[in-house]
Order: sequence, then structure tokens, then C-alpha cells
Amino acid sequence: MTEFANKVVLVTGAAGALGQAVVEHFATRGAKLAQLDVVEIDNGHYSATCDLTDTTSTTSAVANVVAELGTIDVLANIAGGFKMGEAVHETTAETWDFLMGLNAESVLNMARAVVPQMLTQGGGKIVNIGAGAGLSGTPQMGAYSASKSVVIRLTEAMAGELRAQNINVNCILPSIIDTPRNRADMPDADFSSWVTPAAMAEVVGFLASDAAAPIHGAALPVTGLS
Repeated sequence: MTEFANKVVLVTGAAGALGQAVVEHFATRGAKLAQLDVVEIDNGHYSATCDLTDTTSTTSAVANVVAELGTIDVLANIAGGFKMGEAVHETTAETWDFLMGLNAESVLNMARAVVPQMLTQGGGKIVNIGAGAGLSGTPQMGAYSASKSVVIRLTEAMAGELRAQNINVNCILPSIIDTPRNRADMPDADFSSWVTPAAMAEVVGFLASDAAAPIHGAALPVTGLS
């Protein structure tokens, strides 16, 4: 398949289970891949280490992607983190900073670095990963819910700001993704009800495709049977 032939797709959090699935999805459809993560990736595609919570690190990494590959047609903001267990009044600064940094600030930093490039080239697609938990507060998940709510609000604001410039910005709201980490954390769950990384990658691919051209600011639930 060549749906994304000659397109450059930048994937953050590319070393994770979902990130790997997203990279594979676009690679099999002809895209040129650029991967950003805090760890090194050696899979034949362009990759660079990057602290997405640091503006300087992010800006430098994105500039290197453009220098190497020429453009960024699709940004898939896959990087994120999860932590729960604390009531709001017990939430530590460490927990708050970790979740806001990895889930929300990473999206903001990537927007600062990538959107000017997309404006210069005349368009692009941005897909963010929110969460169903970002739609309402959940006990013992206040900080996580807040961080993912920020992703949704940033998505909506960016969509309104950029739609007239031929840039689509949308986000996906998964429930539980079937990853090794989630299986280890919830060994008694019914894994068959969860959404696989490959299925999630298909949704990312759709929002990055020409078929999604009329869609702006969507927060799309992807919950499987969970």
C-alpha cells in the first residue's frame, strides 16, 4: 500500500507499544518515518532521542527531522504516561509534574516546533492521544484526568486556529490499550475487550489520511468493548 507515499510522518513515543504499532502502520503504507523518544530506537527508520517536556530539546529534534527529511506532513503525538492511586489532596508535585509534562506539555512543545513548519509548507495533519478519562474526573486519577483533559482542550483550540490553514488537528480517546504493561498491571482483566495497538494505529492512520480532511477538533472515543 502506498497511501502515504512521499509523506513524512513524525511519531513521538515511538519506542512504546502503541508508538511501534503506529510506526508500522505508516511504514507499510509508504511513509517516511521520523521517531522521537527518550530512548534510542534502531529499526531502520530515522530516529532521535528527545525530552518532549523540554522546549529546547523538542525544538532541536524537530529541526533535525526537517533538515534530514525535508518536511513533516503528519505529527502523531503518541508519547504519554499514566499513574493513579492518589486522591487529589494527596497528589504529589512529582506525580503532577510527571503527568502534566508527558501528557500535556509534550503536546504543547511539539505544537510550538511543528506547526510553524506546517504553516510554511501549506498544511498537515496532527493526531493527539487523549483518553476517555479526560472527559471527567475519576477518583484516584485526578492528575491523569486533568492532564488528558488538557490534551483535548489543546486539540480543540488548535483545530480552530489552524483549520483555515489546511492543518487538521484531532485527538483519540482510548480506554484501555492491550499492552504488556497493562496486562501486567491488570492480570485478571478480560484482555479481549481491550483495543489492540494495531487497531489504535488504524484510527491514527485514518485521522492522518485524506479521508479525514473535513474533520477538525474531534475527540474520538476508541474503547473496544471495555
